[in-house]
Amino acid sequence: MSGGVDSSVAAALLAQQDFDLSAVFMRNWDTRDELGDSDRGGCEWEKDWEDVRLVCRQLDIPTTMVDLSREYWHQVWEPALATWNEGGTPNPDVHCNKEIKFGALMDRALPSPSAWIATGHYARIQWTSSAPHSPARPQLHRAADSSKDQSYYLSSVAESRFRRTVFPLGDLHKRSVRSLAHTLKLPTASRAESMGVCFIGEKGKFGDWLSDYVPPRQGNLVAPDGRVMGKHTGLHKYTVGQGAKIQSQKERWFVAAKRYETNEVVIVPSTDNPALYCSSLIARDWTWIWDDHPPAAVDSPGGLAVRCQVRHRQAETDCIVRRNPDKTYTVSFPKPEKAVAPGQIVAIWDGPWCLGSGTIDSTDALA
Repeated sequence: MSGGVDSSVAAALLAQQDFDLSAVFMRNWDTRDELGDSDRGGCEWEKDWEDVRLVCRQLDIPTTMVDLSREYWHQVWEPALATWNEGGTPNPDVHCNKEIKFGALMDRALPSPSAWIATGHYARIQWTSSAPHSPARPQLHRAADSSKDQSYYLSSVAESRFRRTVFPLGDLHKRSVRSLAHTLKLPTASRAESMGVCFIGEKGKFGDWLSDYVPPRQGNLVAPDGRVMGKHTGLHKYTVGQGAKIQSQKERWFVAAKRYETNEVVIVPSTDNPALYCSSLIARDWTWIWDDHPPAAVDSPGGLAVRCQVRHRQAETDCIVRRNPDKTYTVSFPKPEKAVAPGQIVAIWDGPWCLGSGTIDSTDALA
């Protein structure tokens, strides 16, 4: 449980059934740790932990806290910092689900093979057989509420983890969840939705806060023809597709690329500039949720025709996926895709079924 309304309602729904329940809260980040001063305030996890205890006290569920801050730092935060340092745009939330919530937490918190984990994610597990007379296997499916679907964030979690996972909110819409929380008089019913990085929270101007971890390197904002249009104070403060304020220009300019070698941010005018679009991308570190059963079409000349997202809350789009000899994957777009950022995650679906994902390594821009 996180202390939010979603995990609170998930717990309440399970408490209405015949389950032997216990709740676990993860402490993955502490503001006092980053400040290096235990006497200073701003400890968000303590507020969350108190809300978890209030809800569990009402539901009569035993609860405990597990400190995974060390695992989060080494397995999620340090790799993300390395990507920012290299000019990429990482997605810590995807890696947090794989390495922490469905990794370290499951390994530590599930006491026996008969124990399962339930979370407040908006996603569904469907059980099906991959062949006649074979045992059923879990598939990760999109949630009923497409506006809240979180299968993108779960796209790198292994099938073995989903074999012991329940998503009580998968068939519900967010408005129904909020309504249930009020009906059940849960202490978190009116709590605002968190929009920050997983387990870190909202940090105001994120780029400025991130500068405490990524050493700022001043460089140039350049046009495609090499003209210097301005200065920047760190590649980590920009991502592809983001607006770039140029005081000397009346029209709007946008980030088209970041060049780590020269410490330059390439910017272009107009939101429809061809440099903002790409026809394909290369993805590395690919994860198939069914890792023993990738679709055969990825190795065929025509490739695998599926749908994909290159960021959360993006409308899914058609694509063709092909496996390369070096084990990277080429994802091609019949219709050019806008604002594809290296370092982010590309996830693919066959209908509602999420097949897996990889990290975007490079793109083939139109200009």
